Amino acid sequence: MLSHFQAAQLLNAKQAGQTSCVVSLDLSLTQAEVKLHADFVEFANGERLPWLSVEEIAATEIVCFQIADEAATPIRQFSEEFGRTYSLLPTESAPTMMISGISMHRIKGANPHTDTLNKIKALAPIRGEVLDTTTGLGYTAIEAAKTASHVTTVELDPVAQEIAQLNPWSQALFNNSKITQLIGDSFDVIQQFANETFDSIIHDPPMFSLAGELYSGAFYQQAFRVLKRNGRMFHYIGSPDSQSGARITKGVMRRLQEAGFTRVAPKPQAFGVTAYK
Repeated sequence: MLSHFQAAQLLNAKQAGQTSCVVSLDLSLTQAEVKLHADFVEFANGERLPWLSVEEIAATEIVCFQIADEAATPIRQFSEEFGRTYSLLPTESAPTMMISGISMHRIKGANPHTDTLNKIKALAPIRGEVLDTTTGLGYTAIEAAKTASHVTTVELDPVAQEIAQLNPWSQALFNNSKITQLIGDSFDVIQQFANETFDSIIHDPPMFSLAGELYSGAFYQQAFRVLKRNGRMFHYIGSPDSQSGARITKGVMRRLQEAGFTRVAPKPQAFGVTAYK
């Protein structure tokens, strides 16, 4: 995997006359040494990539690339079922998922990794059974599973799951036995759980215009039902300083209270609110 960050590093090393370069091949998780030849870059496994491809990656800042068979392929797929394009956007830390051009994590003033940590911190300590209502790249489920006994995470679109499978930062989502993945609409899936199943719920829905039903009183009633007594829920909403964020937050807090939640409190650093049963 390469992004424009690593491609630029390779091009700078070539320009400096270096014959090798230490660079990340898994989007900033680890570092590896690659050889720099006149016509191509050679990786440790023998894979080669022409400099023309490296230049194309360096010039493309909106997507990550998978390297195979001496070619670079953008990590981008279209969902026929939902009419959405999913792609992997690089940052200097963990990449984020883009859904039809909309970022699923904060990338201004934060990065996807710190964004995830802020959400987890807002609900900490996280113990017992956890419901993560929207998988995405799985960062929330992965982080929650570090302290929870088990995490159930729900993804609407199988195509999004395919993008996650290609993301080096998402691999624990697929190999951690403490995480169970379900495919379906959280609005429907949550109705299948028994009363008082979960100790915590992490609700990080797409923006209101993409998933309004996940901001509805009917959904919050189901969340209240499946939470155990003294259970807690974190609801990501968006920037409380924006006009739309402030308006949506006000409505969310009112509907959570109407559903039975108490101690509904804003968590501005995490761009959301917490609520208790």
